[in-house]
Amino acid sequence: MTGSLDDAYRLCESITREQARNFYYGIRLLPATKRSVLCAVYALARRVDDIGDGDLPTDEKVRALADLRAELAAIGSAIDPVLVAVADAARRYPIPLEAFTELVEGVEMDVTGRRYATFDDLVGYCRCVAGSIGRLCLGVFGSRPDPAAPGYADALGIALQQTNILRDIREDLTNGRIYLPQSELDRFGVELALDEQGALTDKDGGLAELIRFSAVRARTWYADGLRLIPLLDRRSAASAAAMSGIYRRLLERIEARPELVYDRRLALSGWQKAGVAARALTRLPG
Repeated sequence: MTGSLDDAYRLCESITREQARNFYYGIRLLPATKRSVLCAVYALARRVDDIGDGDLPTDEKVRALADLRAELAAIGSAIDPVLVAVADAARRYPIPLEAFTELVEGVEMDVTGRRYATFDDLVGYCRCVAGSIGRLCLGVFGSRPDPAAPGYADALGIALQQTNILRDIREDLTNGRIYLPQSELDRFGVELALDEQGALTDKDGGLAELIRFSAVRARTWYADGLRLIPLLDRRSAASAAAMSGIYRRLLERIEARPELVYDRRLALSGWQKAGVAARALTRLPG
């Protein structure tokens, strides 16, 4: 590894340590080489997300995403350190670079304010923004030969995204975004709104019912996605189990008490996340 390439990977690891509030607890369980590579993947995914969540006007965000798509198409000649690290990683690991393009497409849906009529529509979005991450991680982890492995990784990413959506209903609404399918809002008689204190309103309890219904469904996606774990080596399995375990713990809390997401962004404490990661490592066979 050249000095400049070494610097590129160090930058990606710094970005990941500082910004991957949940994922880094799993990433750090990997051996050093895989950890560096997955940090490069995360750093680029973070860049895509930051465009979508930033303060630029919509048209400038669309242009920035188009520019990034062009950079991905020419990644082999990149000089940007994050792209340099990802290009090197893709030469050494079977990382599906096209998944980054899917991520860009998903973030474009956010930028343009797309709404989702049905759950199937929402799954298409989740597959772009989170299933893509599952498949990128699988390229780093590696697995025993099984044609179903990419589908399991995809399902696990989609499960995590469903958890994010339930956790962030209030925050997303304040930013003009609604991810809950309109057909299900109608079914449960929910019209998303905030009270004077900025908390979600739920006069008749329909929102709580919808959240519980959605949480039960998300658990079925976790059950499917976690079939990936036995296909991975021990450290990769621990990493995947830790990342998913943190989100599953959040989902359990949301299902038990939906009102917790009405006025705050629910999160596990640092020691709770560390505990999930430790159990993920120690409970796997050696």
